[in-house]
Amino acid sequence: MRYFVALAETLHFGHAAARMNMSQPPFSRQISAIEKTLGVRLFERNSRNVALTPAGRHFLADCRTVLERFDAACRDVQLVASGMKGELKLGFMMHAAHSVIPALVRLYSRARPDVRLILEERIPTDIEEMLTEGKLDAAVTFGGGPAPHLRTLLLARDRLCLIVPSGHPLAEAETIGPESLAGEKLIAAPATVAPTLRSAISLYCAAGGVIPHFAFEPRLQHTIIRLVQEGLGVALIPQSLCSDLAEGVVSRQVDDAPEFDVVLCASRTAKNPAVPQLFEVAAGAGVEGRV
Repeated sequence: MRYFVALAETLHFGHAAARMNMSQPPFSRQISAIEKTLGVRLFERNSRNVALTPAGRHFLADCRTVLERFDAACRDVQLVASGMKGELKLGFMMHAAHSVIPALVRLYSRARPDVRLILEERIPTDIEEMLTEGKLDAAVTFGGGPAPHLRTLLLARDRLCLIVPSGHPLAEAETIGPESLAGEKLIAAPATVAPTLRSAISLYCAAGGVIPHFAFEPRLQHTIIRLVQEGLGVALIPQSLCSDLAEGVVSRQVDDAPEFDVVLCASRTAKNPAVPQLFEVAAGAGVEGRV
């Protein structure tokens, strides 16, 4: 096709051969082979002139379209291999949507506009499983213990905050410590959903000698907030969620609130070339440091 287009655009065998970096005799044989293969005469030629036949003019338009798409495919595969194009599946915990996710998505989309970012909002245990199975390329989740198979980058530190109905006695308390939760009905996600968060709540209560009474255990933090709004109990939730509470729900700082890391993580054996660029963007966005 490139031989044909060169001759169709120059209408001169010598000039077309030079464009293709070859001598004229083998170039002429290539043109004859094209016509023989197609069973169609593409050029009218004599000793002085070369002209396209009607079939040749039509073939030229089609060849230009095919070659343009082929060249684009070659460029695209190089961009995908370099992480500049393609898609990236990013998982995140619900409450990360209230903190680091919007800024991370904005910065990455600006830096890599040709990478389609697929966002998956999941519970923490699902995120861990999907990373292991390769169903997610990267994720924003709680930092845990040592995980040699994961590459992690610290994005933020969150802390527990108490939410209560606006008419609850603790809404006006001067100080709130773990002992303040004695006898309270707690609402929290189960350990099978958010083990880091559940462990932080249990340890905080234990620090004040309180055995927590978990009255309700919904999977999602938004559901927890709604149950508190209905006066069904109190809850310790990530502080990042406290800026967008339902009406009638009050947030209070607690003494010596447990902190936990929010990290960007991915498998160290991740094959998607877009993953390293995601970490580069996150690292350049002013994060606190590497884990």
